[in-house]
Amino acid sequence: MAILPVEGREIREGVDRLRTLVYPHSPEAFDVERHRSVWRWLETHPLAGEEMHRWAATANGEVVGHLAAVPQHYRVGGRRVVAHTPTDYQALPAYGFQAFALMRKFFGTVENCVACDMVPEVIQVETRMGAETTGSLQYAAKLLDVSRLPVPRLPGPLERYLELEEEAAPARGYGADPRHGAPAPPPVRRRLPIPGPVKALLNRGLRAADGALGSLSGTELEVEEVEEFDESFDALFERVAAAVPCVPEKDSAFLNWRYGPGSPQHPVTVLGVREGGRLLGYAVLRVTVKGQHGFRDAFIMDLTTVPGRSDVARALLREAVGVFRRAGAPIVRYRFLRSPSAPRPEDLLRLGFFNRNDRSNTLLVKFADEALHEAALDTARWSYNVGDGEATFWLT
Repeated sequence: MAILPVEGREIREGVDRLRTLVYPHSPEAFDVERHRSVWRWLETHPLAGEEMHRWAATANGEVVGHLAAVPQHYRVGGRRVVAHTPTDYQALPAYGFQAFALMRKFFGTVENCVACDMVPEVIQVETRMGAETTGSLQYAAKLLDVSRLPVPRLPGPLERYLELEEEAAPARGYGADPRHGAPAPPPVRRRLPIPGPVKALLNRGLRAADGALGSLSGTELEVEEVEEFDESFDALFERVAAAVPCVPEKDSAFLNWRYGPGSPQHPVTVLGVREGGRLLGYAVLRVTVKGQHGFRDAFIMDLTTVPGRSDVARALLREAVGVFRRAGAPIVRYRFLRSPSAPRPEDLLRLGFFNRNDRSNTLLVKFADEALHEAALDTARWSYNVGDGEATFWLT
């Protein structure tokens, strides 16, 4: 057994093969060029030269595991520090020791760690290595199309009589498949078969409700579509960092790298609210299209405001719903930590969002400096969105 840097064609091809064995139920696992393009993008990060690390675990000449350490600047307690995120962690079932050795290599190499994970087995390994859980991201969703309503579960005998088979969907990390230990796909909940005229009537009702909720949001702020991340984003970040002790460093340079041309998520829609020429807040929106039927999914990747300006957050949320509805997305997904620079829970409820915290992501940290570590352990000290970490790098 050996832990080797991911260098050279043979090791890289081994990692590509590994992915198809770990996720055989996922068509995306076989899209080699897609994953390589994500890594080409990650290698353009300003810190990538000396701070990016990738390792492969090998046994009997085969790649059986993979893990990377992706760097990012953070402001913690007023100090600028580099912390790494464990990324693209995977291993074959019979090689649990090698999987653990990969994570041990990660924590033995990096000084600080910030991770956003939802796979219990991965979180367990990270905590064994010294990372501590700070808390969970809030997961809010909003239904825009009733065709996404799930079917209530029927009794087993009736399901078998009606020949209603359970389907499966590609997913990363939901229990172990006994054949090879790969994350098994969760069952897809069948959707309620609603007659066309009834569906149209219900969807019109949803649109009307959104209009009424938007008019009651209590803000007349104008929301504009932003063409580029300019210096006004630098000023906004500094205002957030001055008020919130723990934040990923999201100036214009980072945001252009994260969401601009070359990013796996490009193109995105960026909304902004300005007052007197100053940027008060922005939202980054992403709509994905998958499958032969063109199924659409909508994500709020980032929503950040000047601390305490809940009216700005409401205005951005209201306009985001309109953008997603016009794009034909059936449901909006938004994961974030509650903070002074994020929407308030009551504002999300007021705009028709509901909580789905059974599928939340967990934030974990480990800082070498004891004072920084203690500060980062409290989620109330953080401003963090799901787009700030590895959880959405692979979103297509």
